[in-house]
Amino acid sequence: MAQTRLMRELERQGISRREFLTFCASMAAVLGMPKSASATIARAIETEERPILVWLEFQDCAGNTESFLRAGHPTVADLILDTISLNYHETLMAAAGTQAEDALESTVAKHKGKYIALVEGSIPADADSGYCMVGGRSALDIAREVCGNAAATVAVGTCATFGGLPAARPNPTRALSVADAVPGVKNLIHLSACPANAENITALIVYYLTVKRWPPLDQYRRPLFAYGTLIHDACERRAHFDSGQFVEEWGDEAHRHGYCLYRMGCKGPATSQNCPIVQWNSHTNWPIGCGHPCLGCAEPNFWDVMTPFYERLPNVAGVSASRWLDPVGLTASGAVAAAAVIHGIGEVRRYRRGHHRPPEDKGHADENKHESDSNEESRK
Repeated sequence: MAQTRLMRELERQGISRREFLTFCASMAAVLGMPKSASATIARAIETEERPILVWLEFQDCAGNTESFLRAGHPTVADLILDTISLNYHETLMAAAGTQAEDALESTVAKHKGKYIALVEGSIPADADSGYCMVGGRSALDIAREVCGNAAATVAVGTCATFGGLPAARPNPTRALSVADAVPGVKNLIHLSACPANAENITALIVYYLTVKRWPPLDQYRRPLFAYGTLIHDACERRAHFDSGQFVEEWGDEAHRHGYCLYRMGCKGPATSQNCPIVQWNSHTNWPIGCGHPCLGCAEPNFWDVMTPFYERLPNVAGVSASRWLDPVGLTASGAVAAAAVIHGIGEVRRYRRGHHRPPEDKGHADENKHESDSNEESRK
């Protein structure tokens, strides 16, 4: 079989066939596919036409771009040159000014309905949408044109997905998520987290190249391969939770021994993401592995809902945390663990059946608060 352009380029860069297949196997693992799928992934990456991407940045800190730049396998240069055609990205492209904006305009016109739009940052709607302007155009205007003509739109990071920090109370710019700013956008996919993990960005593109469709999503439009399980269920400290072994103070003996961080404010029991599996910085480590609690950054409105970050929440969406604030001993914590697992399995089954429930509205939030207050009184 003739050597493909991709393999010639990988060979030129000193990347062996074995290393390439190792990357494909890692993508299969992230996507929850069997090892045998790595061969199918390899063929798709080698032979399929490169997807065209445009990456928009609005009210953001560029954290998702920084995460993308730290993709380990492949490196960002390999990904841009050999897997995708990144036609527009303010931070990464060589062009600037009118040349850069011409590249975006040309891509939208020539490849209408065929390119993939990635959006980083929230989109402000107040002050006549003038809080964020690019090339003399408002973020809202650009997003509606680019996302409205895309084959699919990927909201990268919590700001683009749920509004993030700019949308936290009191939200002075009336920052919007992509879904709120461009309602009805075609094939909208959310990759929430602050920032989004580069492994999940890569895996999403690989899935599309391999399966020719977008992956199953949860009720927040997040791919199930990355957000289908709770962090709590795959956490390396889970055994300590089940045994009632908790860190009580930063730097205490329990902290030095790697005990559970729940009492220090860890939001892992209420957060869905694959951080314990894919980790960060080329699989080097992840926050809980470093001794820091999960902040719940992949969940809706986490800046408001998950704070104070270093205090336990009496009640959070998806988990009745108020019932197990102080589990002690194997029996009590074991019952809680079983309840969390059952909840996770039930959620995945509902997603697969397509019975997505909408995000919790204010009425439900008030009910949860009332239930939380009642439980607090009972404990007293």
